[in-house]
Parts: sequence; C-alpha cells; structure tokens
Amino acid sequence: MGNPAGVKRDFKALESRRLRAAQLLQQGLSQAEVARRVGVHRQSVSRWQQELQAEGCAGLKAAGRAGRPPRLSATDRQQLEQGLKQGPQVLGYATPWWTAGRVAELIARECGVSYHPRYVGRMLARLGWSCPRPVGRALARAAAAVRQWQRGRGPELQKKPAKKGERAFSSTRAG
Repeated sequence: MGNPAGVKRDFKALESRRLRAAQLLQQGLSQAEVARRVGVHRQSVSRWQQELQAEGCAGLKAAGRAGRPPRLSATDRQQLEQGLKQGPQVLGYATPWWTAGRVAELIARECGVSYHPRYVGRMLARLGWSCPRPVGRALARAAAAVRQWQRGRGPELQKKPAKKGERAFSSTRAG
C-alpha cells in the first residue's frame, strides 16, 4: 500500500523490525505470533522467513535507497547551482529571471540530462531556490489614470448586497 504522500520511510527502523522478526523465528515462534509481536502482516513474516533460510540475516539487511536513482550526481547539482547563480544572461537570455524552461536548458547544457520543465520546479525547491512571482501590475502604468478610474468607475462595478425582502434568482432554476 505504501506510505502517505510526503511520509518518508525509516529504513533503519524497517531493518531492525526484520531482524527482530528473524530472532523470534529462530526462537521457534510461529509466523502468526511473530507477526503479532512485530506488528506486521503474516505474509511479510513468511517472506522474511524465506529470505532468512536462503541468505541468512544478511538477506534481511536494508536494501538501500528505494525508488529510481537520481539522474544528477552531487557534482552535477553543484554545477547547476553555480550556473543558476551566474544568471540566465550567460545562456543568452535578455531578462535576468530563471524560468523552468531555462533551467531545464541549463541542466541539459551543463549535465547532459534532459528534464521536463514541470519537474524542474520541484528540483529547484529541493535545492533551496524558488521561482519568482510576477508583481501583477504593469511596470509602465499611469498611476493618475488608475486612481481616477478607481474613484469614478470602480465603485459602480462593485457588487452590492441585496436589499432586504428582495427575492434572489438563480439561472439554474426553472423559471
């Protein structure tokens, strides 16, 4: 079934649980009793017992990291961080902002590994970088015209509370 999202497995605790089960099995306890004491399903104990008979306690040791190995080495990640600090102008971009596509291009150029821009954001977050957010307003805007609009036309467009006693109508109701 796996772990809930965001919950990392404690590999040392899992290994110690398997080794504890091995000790109990070697003492002659049944699989069901070992499962109860260790807090796992009996099928897990059965699997561990087969490993124990085939390879001994070494077969129950931690297998190491789970999942796909990272495509970027520690050296690649350091190289990426140095490239990020230099800025996107080094790649020939006119603006000084990194985007996911630009970072993906940097990774491909520096490390020879291609990543989808959607994944690059997660990778940057793990490295401690964040994507800049746009301010949400134009850099060259007429402040006086905006104030005039906000005072004149703006209040007309705002929603007003319904007056008491008026019926509310919904476009989803049959007329």
